[in-house]
This record gives sequence, structure tokens and C-alpha cells, in this order.
Amino acid sequence: MLLRNWLFVMAIAGLGCSQFSCDNRQQGQTAQATASAKMPKITFAENGIYDFGQLTEGDTVEHDFAFTNTGEFPLIINNITASCGCTTPEWPREPVAPGAKSSIKVRFNSRGKMGQQNKTITVFANTDPAMTDLQFKAMVSPRPDSTRS
Repeated sequence: MLLRNWLFVMAIAGLGCSQFSCDNRQQGQTAQATASAKMPKITFAENGIYDFGQLTEGDTVEHDFAFTNTGEFPLIINNITASCGCTTPEWPREPVAPGAKSSIKVRFNSRGKMGQQNKTITVFANTDPAMTDLQFKAMVSPRPDSTRS
């Protein structure tokens, strides 16, 4: 009977957490939420997909995606990848201070491309989430044949 009572007490004690462990868990969640709120945030001036409009095959065009670090810590862009070798990104290599503005330049070379083009540029930074996608589109028309008279 004593063993059964002891097991019952241990089972009940195990269901809840001690005051110490519950407090630590809540403090950990609060600290994580506070840190997440202060992390660097990359906020772009324009939302959606940038449209280069109508291009002729072989045209090279550029666009600056302007952004602000709206977080409380310096923003560091680690890398940027493009969905196609026809797209070349340029970005600030130095940390962007809280409240500071900067931009990511995207150059699109339409050589060898025809029709509707939809491209994605993925920004990897010390933000939450760690990846942010930028997109652009263009309609590429064939180059007129210069050999015709």
C-alpha cells in the first residue's frame, strides 16, 4: 500500500512541472520572442513582382530593390542566389545599420530568352526568416532580323 501511494504521488508530481521549470520555460519563450522582435528586418520599398515590361532579345536591364533595415541590430546579407544565370545580383557587403537604407541591384540579360520571363532572387541574411525572395518579370520579343531589306 505504501509503494502504491508513493507511485501515485510521483505520477501526479510528474504531470505538472515544478515552479522552477515552468518559470524557466516561460522566461525562455519570452526571451526568444524579445530577441526575434529585435532581429534585423529587411523591409523592401516595393512589394510584389517588379515588371521590366517589354524587352527585345539581347537587352540588358537593371533594377534596384531598395530596402531598409527595420530591426534593432545590423543587417548582414550573406549571399544572394538567382534562379537563372541570366540574372546577376549585387548587394551591400558591409552590415546595414538599424534604420539605414540600401539596395540590391539586379541585372537581367535577355540574350537567348524569348517570351514571358519570371525570375526569382533569394536573399540570405541574418533575418527571421533567413531567406527572402525578390521577383521580376519581363516579356522578351525576338530581335528583328537585320538581314532583311
